[in-house]
Amino acid sequence: MRVAVVGGSGFTGLELLRILSTHPEFETAAATSRSLAGEPVDERFPGLDTGLTFVDPADLPDAAVYFTALPHTASMRHVPGLLKRGRVVDLSADYRLPAETYERWYGVEHEAPRDAVYGLTELHRDEIAGADLVANPGCYSTGAILAAKPLFEEGVVERAVFDSKSGISGAGASPSSVKMYSSVAENVRPYSLTDHRHLAEIWQELGGGEPSSRIHFTPHVVPSLRGIETTAHLFLDGDPGDLRGTYEDFYGDDHFVRVVDTVPEPRYVRGSNFAHVGGFERSGGRAVVVSAIDNLVKGASGAAVQNANLMAGLPEWTGLEAPGSVV
Repeated sequence: MRVAVVGGSGFTGLELLRILSTHPEFETAAATSRSLAGEPVDERFPGLDTGLTFVDPADLPDAAVYFTALPHTASMRHVPGLLKRGRVVDLSADYRLPAETYERWYGVEHEAPRDAVYGLTELHRDEIAGADLVANPGCYSTGAILAAKPLFEEGVVERAVFDSKSGISGAGASPSSVKMYSSVAENVRPYSLTDHRHLAEIWQELGGGEPSSRIHFTPHVVPSLRGIETTAHLFLDGDPGDLRGTYEDFYGDDHFVRVVDTVPEPRYVRGSNFAHVGGFERSGGRAVVVSAIDNLVKGASGAAVQNANLMAGLPEWTGLEAPGSVV
């Protein structure tokens, strides 16, 4: 099946090209980049082996599925046209929220089609398989939702506080002063303390879609390139029983969520599409559950391929079975 990557020179676009280069069922027809059009992909990024040359978006060939790895607010200008040619998995934030919610959080009017399925595979597998437009989740959202969803489904969470630490690649490839080595090294930087845009997605998937005083989230950047560690503090108003057993039952059929005995660490999922969920300690009415993902794979490009596999009628792990790092 022919696929194409629209926006192939950013972190998520390059990660898509890496994964797709060994996918047994997908043929990558093109990767677009306005600034690099005409340059061989593998010469510009020697770690890849794609055989492709970047093309201008105006020269995008036909494909069955388009991955749009574009900046936020840019996708909505391209996706409606692409949907006339094929199906789309969008990695931006443009289709994750209802229009009115998107406009409130982003301050941008949204007139594009809103028939997207939220692409957290573990929660919306059946809808994704039949969708024409899938909105890939945010990376922070993925880690937080996976850490807490089983207990929210049990109806025992009174309040949730998510503390997440991310590598700097989550901020994108464009240079800025806050991403300089001197700003990141030997430092931890919290930001968007109460209103990060991924909070709206967490509300949507855990709290019924409306802003909730029960659910709080603060992200931090740490001196690492990739990976997200999320510590979920879940204050309980009921007894969930055996914590680990609850999570094993909930994720028992999910290939890419591993319930582990240890406290998860990002280094063990680096480069893989797996999410590790563990910790499972309780004290004074509070349960602590920790998740670890690679923000560029399970938090972005790997999840996009996982969704595209379902859309193509393939096992969702096709081309994604490599485990994470052992060191």
